[in-house]
Parts: sequence; C-alpha cells; structure tokens
Amino acid sequence: MSTSTTPPRTDPALVARLRADLSAAGYTVDGVAALLGPLARAALDREQTLPAQRVTAASGEPVATLVRLFTLGDAVDEEEAGAALPTLGVTGALDLGLVVLQGPGVVATCDLRPYGDDAHAWWVASDLSELATRLPLREDHVLGVGGASTTLASWTPRPQVERALDLGTGCGVQALHLGAHARHITVTDISERALAYARFNALLNEVEWEVRSGSMLGAVAGERFGLIVSNPPFVITPRGAGVPLFEYRDGGAAGDAIVADLVRSIGEHLEPGGIAQFLGNWEIVGDADWRDRVRGWVAGTGLDAWVVQRDVQDPAQYAETWARDGGHHSATAEFAAMYAAWLDDFASRGVTSIGFGVITLQRPATEREPFVDLEEATGPVAGPMGPAVLAGLRARTWLAEHSDDEVLGVAWRCAPDVTEERHSLPPGASDPSVILLRQGGGLRRVVRLDTAMAAFASVCDGDLTAGQSLTAIAALLGQDETALRGTALPLVRDLVADGLLVRGH
Repeated sequence: MSTSTTPPRTDPALVARLRADLSAAGYTVDGVAALLGPLARAALDREQTLPAQRVTAASGEPVATLVRLFTLGDAVDEEEAGAALPTLGVTGALDLGLVVLQGPGVVATCDLRPYGDDAHAWWVASDLSELATRLPLREDHVLGVGGASTTLASWTPRPQVERALDLGTGCGVQALHLGAHARHITVTDISERALAYARFNALLNEVEWEVRSGSMLGAVAGERFGLIVSNPPFVITPRGAGVPLFEYRDGGAAGDAIVADLVRSIGEHLEPGGIAQFLGNWEIVGDADWRDRVRGWVAGTGLDAWVVQRDVQDPAQYAETWARDGGHHSATAEFAAMYAAWLDDFASRGVTSIGFGVITLQRPATEREPFVDLEEATGPVAGPMGPAVLAGLRARTWLAEHSDDEVLGVAWRCAPDVTEERHSLPPGASDPSVILLRQGGGLRRVVRLDTAMAAFASVCDGDLTAGQSLTAIAALLGQDETALRGTALPLVRDLVADGLLVRGH
C-alpha cells in the first residue's frame, strides 16, 4: 500500500500518455463491468474485494492490471504495470506520482477509475479508499465517486447556462457533469489537496475549469451563476476530542448549521432564474415536523424552495453510519468512543432523528411570492431525476405565476407515464373502493382519488379545459360546482407540480 501524501502531478505530456493507455486498455465503465461480471461487481459495491481480486488475478488483460492497481490497491509487478501502461511506462507513472516502487513491483498512490453517464465517459482520480489501504482514512482524504456524489449528479437539473459553480468540488465529479450544459465552470474547495485532484482530473478529461481556493461561498464573493451544485460537508459531527473531522464531510460547525447557512446565503449568488442544487442533513428535535425546521431556513430568503426528504435515521443509526465511514471497524475502541460522542451530541440538543434529502432552490426571475414545497419521497424514484427536477421547477414556477382561474383555463392531460388503478372490496364488487393514479417516472407518486377526481382524471386528454371538465362532472354527479372547484384546485395544482398532469395539445 502507498504512504504517499501527494496528489498526481499535472504534467500535460505525461497525462496525455496516460489517457491514451487507459483508452487503449478499455479501462471504461463498460470494460470493467465486463471484466468483473455481476458477482464481483456486486461484491465490490458491498466493499468486499475478494471476488474482484480473484477475477483480475486470473486475467492477463491490461484492464485487469489497472483494476488491481488503481481500484483494489494491490501491488503489481513492474512488467505487468508496464504492459498495461505501454505509452506512459512505469517511469512515467512514477514521474506523475501515480505509483511508487514497493518490493519487486509498484503500488498506486491514488484511486483512478472510470466513471460516466449515458452520454459521457471520464476517469476520476482521488485518494485511495480504506478498501485499498486497509487503514482508516486521513482527515484530509479526498473522496472519489461515492453514493452522495452519484445521488447529486442524478438529481441535478441540467438547463443550458452560461456560468455554473461546483461549490466544494472535491475531486471534481459534479464539474465533469456540468461540462455538458455550462459554458464556464468555476470549482471551489477549502482543501488544497482536493483542488490538486480537481486540476488533475480536468487535465486528464481534457476540460477546463476555473479552480479557486476558499471556504464555501467566500471564494465567489459578488458573483452570480445560472446553476450552483454542491455536495457540501453536511455530516453532523460532534465537536470534541476523539472524533476525526474529515474535510470532505465535516464543515466545522455544530449541528446542521452548514446546510442552514448555505440555504440562507446562496441566493446572493444566483442569477434571476438561477438554480441551486445540493444535498443536506437536518436535525429533528422531539416530535417536531422536519418541514418546520427547513421552512425556517428558507423563510426570508426570497427563494423558491423544493426540498425532498429521502431518508430518516435515528441518532444511533446515524452514529453507526458515519463512525464506520472513515474506515473504523465496530469492534474497535475508537469506534465505540465515536459512537458515544455522537449519541451525547444529539442528546444535548434533544435530537430524535436526522433527515437526509435533496434541496433545490431557485431565485425567481420575476417579482412574485416564492413557492415552498417540502415533501417526502423515501422510495425508488426515476433515474436520473434531473429532468424531472427541471420539469418540476418549471411547473411550480408557472403555477406560482398564474391564478386559480388560469389553472382552470388550461386543457390538461395525464402524462404518458401515468396509469390508473382500481381496487374493489369485496372482489367482484361493481364499484371500486379505491382509485389510484400512479406515476411511472419522477417521484413515482401515488395519489388516491375520490369519484369526482377520478372522473376528472379520466377526461384529462388535452381537449377540455379543467374548468369545463369540472362543470360537466359537477352536473353529472349532482354536486355544487363552486364546492367541487374549491376541492379540486389544490389537487390539480399538486398533480401539475409533480408532472402527473401536463399541458394538452
């Protein structure tokens, strides 16, 4: 294993040779997946390396050598490494600082692996994980592609913008995605080590970023962007001896203050119509509703807010998750001390649970009352969610700018992914007891309808306006039209906001 503490060098000529070798070896997401197969891939996702080590040891392909070297952290014979990197060579890899000599072979100093989405293929360098080093992480560890970064990338809306900001970029994962829809990309981080990796990854992937050092928004004072993305240091960590403070996850503030402060201050850096997308944790005290806490952060900012809570943990679950995160095992005294520190910290504030979710903020482009939509979606959602988030923002913006009469004046239709379910009790009954609208994409919402709204949904085909449909349904069911409209409007607005109803022809 490597003891080097220096990120790879940004030597353009050597990095170009590295890029050529990675491409020639088929060191891609698909190439590695084909090599490992489903069993070893699934085990690696569970942080078990043995199946992958067995597969790669049995293969003489260059891609197997690269996986052993840069993902698994295994020592590789110099001759094998040279064969996998024929253009760069072992000497070039040593000069770049990608490997160091160890016994008769070489061992990687960093994690370097393929990454991509449906339209792009990249490589991402970061510090070696604890799986590779077999040691707890350093406090200045630079995280690679992880669960939080892929969640944020999936949920980020991607409008075309002139200027985008990756706040707290780490090794630059979010900035790679921004390149597809932003002309100018600024990346910031308080960690010089992280910025060194970001510069290396930009060079390796032949992209250009403006790289700045600074804490949170301090590096972009007075500037505005069309899109800001951030995987901030949102983890709630005790402020006391014996608990390591990892730069990639701990912002140095008590409780959930980092995320709260970001919500309150980020609007100053958004252009009119600009969007901010980031992840966050929030504390829930006693039996309070999490929405009240987050709503308090948004109040007075003048921003539109759409926050989706994706998960909830009790203090013990949270402590276990993050005490293990740095590579500390549950059987150690260090783990027990950290576990206790987390429990004591939460107890001191009366915290009974911790929410995790996705925060989407928008600076209104016109003078109006901002919308605030706080909802829970703990089950499976569409992947990627970004298109649904952008569509949801656009729909909520339209709703905020239009009156109830204007909503009723639109000929809505059910979105193509919406289906209706009818359930009867007892089975075989002539009339359904439960009628549901089920969304196939987006948040995959399921909405229960009464008879009148089921009739309304059935005629949402883009021909009649909502008002015309409700007038006809009221007459058919013998209901008061004014009362029916009053009952229907909130539900119609909700269905439009989440994309179950869309504009007709």
